Amino acid sequence: MSNAIAINEDKAVQQAPQASQSLLPMIDKLVERPDFDVEKLERLLDMQERIMTRSAMEQFNAAMAMMQDELPSIAERGKAHNTKYATFEDINDVAKPIMKTHGFAVSFRVHNIQGGIEVTGVLMHKGGHREETTMTLPLDTSGSKNAVQAVGSSVSYGKRYVMSALLNITTRSEDDDGESAAPTKRVTSFQAAQLAKALAACPDTTQEWFASNYGDASNVPKAKFDITMAQLSKIVAQQEVANAGDQGA
Repeated sequence: MSNAIAINEDKAVQQAPQASQSLLPMIDKLVERPDFDVEKLERLLDMQERIMTRSAMEQFNAAMAMMQDELPSIAERGKAHNTKYATFEDINDVAKPIMKTHGFAVSFRVHNIQGGIEVTGVLMHKGGHREETTMTLPLDTSGSKNAVQAVGSSVSYGKRYVMSALLNITTRSEDDDGESAAPTKRVTSFQAAQLAKALAACPDTTQEWFASNYGDASNVPKAKFDITMAQLSKIVAQQEVANAGDQGA
């Protein structure tokens, strides 16, 4: 591949998703040529795939960051063995319309394994990127459940915990009105410094989004520090890859 093609590839990857559309006419013209180069065609197709993959990931990260502000804590209305928990139905009822607004959907795969089940949750975004997490559980035979009930109970348990993990959902007891009414706890000064450092390395669009939602790093709720830091770190990593491409060009 020539230096010119290498430079164009780096620029195209950084300009996703618009660049993926501009490659299509180029590919069509290449195929129509009687002496078209199969190797060049393969490189163009590979470049288009990488552009679309990066674009989908960036859309996923941006939508996830925005959605986090809208996902509330879910009331723990279920009870088993003197332990309260948020049911899958309650989590799904609250989260589903919010996910739809931001272009997300979730699905589950359940596999039988020896002595238990494996529940995998897949969080999909309309941009094409998806992430998943898996939880392995023994069959819940407590309370004299039959075989079918044991499987059903374990599946429900796995789905609610997997979904909570994918969406970073928190739960709360129904009788914690006083705590819910209390002022939101903010990140510590050390955590704020970590966020500010990561934010400084992010693109202007990310900094503008952050400013419109929080003002500055010290205003981020403590409960959202982990997910916010994770999202910023992903964006920083993507920016470093883009910068490396510029230097290589």
